[in-house]
Amino acid sequence: MTKVMTVEGMMCSMCESHVAEALRKVPGVEKASASRSKKEARVVCAPDVTDEALLAAVNATGYEASHVRAEEDRPKKGLFGSRRK
Repeated sequence: MTKVMTVEGMMCSMCESHVAEALRKVPGVEKASASRSKKEARVVCAPDVTDEALLAAVNATGYEASHVRAEEDRPKKGLFGSRRK
């Protein structure tokens, strides 16, 4: 399962590393990455990893994490824009 969250306060590549490392320490997280330009962090994790655990891990590093969503919530775009259902 992939989850994406908004992260405010990252200013450099070291900030991205700190956020990703904090997320990797959460039990059940397989992969984690952060992007200061997108202001988000992305994790691949077991389904039982709670949003609260992910938020707490990032917030404990001094950055502001909010709004966790499953990757499937992101609108999918085809070659010519959004797909219709």
